[in-house]
Amino acid sequence: MSAPPLKKPVVTEREARQVAEAAREQDWRKPSFAKELFLGRFRLDLIHPHPLPADEAVRRGEQFLAKLHEFCETRIDGALIEREARIPDEVVRGLKELGALGMKIDPKYGGLGLTQVYYNKALALVGSASPAIGVLLSAHQSIGVPQPLKLFGTDEQKQRFLPRCARTDISAFLLTEPDVGSDPARLATSAVPDGDDYVLDGVKLWTTNGVVADLLVVMARVPRSEGHKGGITAFVVEADSPGITVENRNAFMGLRGIENGVTRFHQVRVPAANRVGPEGAGLKIALTTLNTGRLSLPASCVAAGKWSLKIAREWTAAREQWGKPVAHHEAVGAKISFIAATTFALEAVLDLSSQMADEDRNDIRIEGALAKLIASEMGWRMADELVQIRGGRGFETADSLAARGERAVPAEQVLRDLRINRIFEGSTEIMHLLIAREAVDAHLSVAGDLIDPDKSLQDKARAGANAGVFYAKWLPKLVAGPGQLPNSYTEFKHEVDLSSHLRYVERHARKLARSTFYAMSRWQGRMETKQGFLGRIVDIGAELFAMSAACVRAELLRSRGEHGREAYQLADVFCRQSRIRVEELFTRLWSNTDDLDRKVVKGVLAGTYEWLEQGIVDPSGEGPWIADTTPGPSAHQNVHRPIG
Repeated sequence: MSAPPLKKPVVTEREARQVAEAAREQDWRKPSFAKELFLGRFRLDLIHPHPLPADEAVRRGEQFLAKLHEFCETRIDGALIEREARIPDEVVRGLKELGALGMKIDPKYGGLGLTQVYYNKALALVGSASPAIGVLLSAHQSIGVPQPLKLFGTDEQKQRFLPRCARTDISAFLLTEPDVGSDPARLATSAVPDGDDYVLDGVKLWTTNGVVADLLVVMARVPRSEGHKGGITAFVVEADSPGITVENRNAFMGLRGIENGVTRFHQVRVPAANRVGPEGAGLKIALTTLNTGRLSLPASCVAAGKWSLKIAREWTAAREQWGKPVAHHEAVGAKISFIAATTFALEAVLDLSSQMADEDRNDIRIEGALAKLIASEMGWRMADELVQIRGGRGFETADSLAARGERAVPAEQVLRDLRINRIFEGSTEIMHLLIAREAVDAHLSVAGDLIDPDKSLQDKARAGANAGVFYAKWLPKLVAGPGQLPNSYTEFKHEVDLSSHLRYVERHARKLARSTFYAMSRWQGRMETKQGFLGRIVDIGAELFAMSAACVRAELLRSRGEHGREAYQLADVFCRQSRIRVEELFTRLWSNTDDLDRKVVKGVLAGTYEWLEQGIVDPSGEGPWIADTTPGPSAHQNVHRPIG
């Protein structure tokens, strides 16, 4: 007889942090360019010369891209998907026939075996035709069943599930719950052992692909009992299992064609053979999967940047104002320059991070997170600038433009579609904290016990001694470096001089490390509460990483005779724009309104400023802020609709 489902966990902030800490990868077995950057060490040798894919990978990748390009042009109607808020079944079936479900799956399981570089190129291409299709393919392969099984599955599980995922079955990843977002310690869906099975009960929210999925990766909490370690655990679940109900297909401001829903589990039996990894490893599996899975979002942002540049170029050349094309007015020209330079840099970040993931020489957990962070923020800004460049036409829908005889440019749709990227797979705020934790890992490794209130005086004394040795060696190295020598990085000096930007990165990586050390010395145990400061530290690191990637990519293109002069120009402009942002961020590390903001927030929550809300009506409907997720049978019609 099975045990009763778990009650919803009640956890303290400290307990939640401990769960997250236990799930992260503790060791650094391989070098990391970004980790070194945050420590003040500019390891250009880790990314330059730019790594390149093998010839066979290029041949296979280009061959598939050619087929996919034709499919996108002849079989995908993005405007239809936007109007009907649904990807036609025949399009999904066509993608299956093309092998697009198995782009990253090994050929021995029926997949195409594309590299991360070409997988991202494919996502960018199909996402430009329809962002909803890009999300369907990405959610299926980047975080759905294929990736966790590739990293953690048994041979038997791979043989059972990967051939299905490669050709016929769509998968989804189910972690989030109505009352659980980026705080998995409170995860309430239970998986109670019962003989050779687990019995799942609970509700999952925002299940991208969940409405049409055939296979699910579900994170659920196993209770600790005799013979069971317990903890958050990953399972592969057949989507048509008895007791599973897709209760709602959610609708959003953008990405209207995605199949995202609410899924309820009631006494769903899952064979123990479907458990991925050991009990308690679910959160680590999820986080590890996301390390490379996050690279799919920058791909969509790069695609949006390329399209925004194309539309900006064509529109501003055709539209005249005061006797000349609007592109030649400085206010508009600055926006075009920003879009062009930023698109170049984001593609540089994406390709560099992806190639490093393919080679597996470096640990890219920080690079992947930085790529997601800067691409989602900059992608949104580029789309916003395009809407501004288009003026009233940017705010008008494509259908409306076409109805009155003008080109149907979906600028406002792209803006809406991109907005979710700042929330998907770790919001910007969560990414700041995640990256900051990794960035200060070296400090916490040697001095963490000094600021841990639970540690004994003996532990603190030992940590103090270790910290003294570490900082005695580390701090002097932050005083001077190649960035102060005018002849450093001269291989990046041609018609346009990029060497000065790399010297800037080297100097400011050391400044960034010094700033982090000063902050740890000042706030010690309170450092983790200084989210504004940590966010700016991470944003500086993201800019320095992007500058480095842009320069390295420009030099690669120059050395190969592929638009080298133009690439140098774009890298130069991006770096100059980035340096302005970096200087502002450094200033805001110490000159900001963080303390005042906290006081205002306390006042808002206490009702001190409630008078400020007078003079309006609230159009919101009635109902709870968070839906009830009490376990039990579903009272809704099942809207699950697998696509055969």
